Amino acid sequence: MLNRLLSDGALESCALCPRACGAHRVQGARGVCGATNQLRLARAALHFWEEPPISGEAGSGTVFFSGCPLACIYCQNHEISTGNFGIDVPPERLAEIMLELQDQGALNINLVTATHFAHLLPRAIADARARGLAIPIVYNTSGYELTEAVSELGDLVDVWLTDFKYADAGLGRELSHVPDYPDVARAALKAMVGEVRRRGGVRYDEAGIMRRGIIVRHLVLPGHSDDSCRVLDMIWDAVGDVPISVMNQYTPNAAMRSAGGVLSRAVSHEEYERVLDHADDLGFTQMFWQEGGAVDESFTPAFDTTGVLRRADG
Repeated sequence: MLNRLLSDGALESCALCPRACGAHRVQGARGVCGATNQLRLARAALHFWEEPPISGEAGSGTVFFSGCPLACIYCQNHEISTGNFGIDVPPERLAEIMLELQDQGALNINLVTATHFAHLLPRAIADARARGLAIPIVYNTSGYELTEAVSELGDLVDVWLTDFKYADAGLGRELSHVPDYPDVARAALKAMVGEVRRRGGVRYDEAGIMRRGIIVRHLVLPGHSDDSCRVLDMIWDAVGDVPISVMNQYTPNAAMRSAGGVLSRAVSHEEYERVLDHADDLGFTQMFWQEGGAVDESFTPAFDTTGVLRRADG
C-alpha cells in the first residue's frame, strides 16, 4: 500500500515539506527548496563532528542533500542549501552510497536535510537493507517537517537528529522565510518522540552509540539568547527531558559579515552560558555543548562531491 505523502506521485504537486509549494517537480519545476525531480547530492563521507552518540570515534556516514526547504540567511552550508551545489545522481545510487559508507566503517547513515527528497527514502533504505545495510538510519533535519512525513518514515528512521531553531515565529519569518516555524517544529518533535516510543524507546549499544532515539539541537544565535531560552522551554513543555545539543558554532557567513548588525559576530561567552544555565534550570539531564568560541571549519565539511559518484565514474 502506497503511503499518502511519500508516494511516487509526491512531486506532481509537491507537498513534501510544510511549505506545500505545489511545484510540479516531475516536469522539472523547482520547488521553494530549489529541487526538481532529480536527486542531487553534495557529499557522502565519514563525519566526526556530530554529537558523541552519533559520531563516536569511527564517524557518522553523512549524506548531504542539495537544496533545503528553509532559506536561513545565516546558513553555514549555503553552497548546497541555496547555492544548488552538487551532482545529479539516479535514485539507485543512494542505496549504493549507504552500503559504501558502511564498508568504510560508518556507525550510521546520516541523511542531512533530506526532507525534499524524502519520497525516495523508503525504496532506497529498503534496497540497502536487503543488500546488507545493518547500521542505523539518522534523519538530520531542520525540524521543519510535516507530522505525516515523520509518521511515514517512522519505521525507517532509527535516530532523529532534529533542530529546534526558533520560539518566535517572527524570527523564523525574518531569518528563515517561513511564517510558522515554532508550531510546525513543535508538532514534528512530538511526532518524532512518539515514533521512538512506538518502536520501543531509546537504545544505545555497549559503546554508547545511539541505535534508536532522538537528539534535539539548538544553535544559539548572537543577540537572541532570549529566544534560545524560550526554545528550551518549548522543548521541555512539548516532550520533557530529551537529549539536547546546545551549539555555539555560529559563524557569520559572507552575507552576514557584509550586512553588519548582530548576526555579523559570533555568540558571546555570556550569551552561551546563559542558555546552558537555563537548560540546567529546566532539568535537562543529557546535554551536549561546545567549548570555546565560534568553531573552525572542521564542523562544516568541504562540499566537494566526495563519495557522490562511484569511484569508477570519476
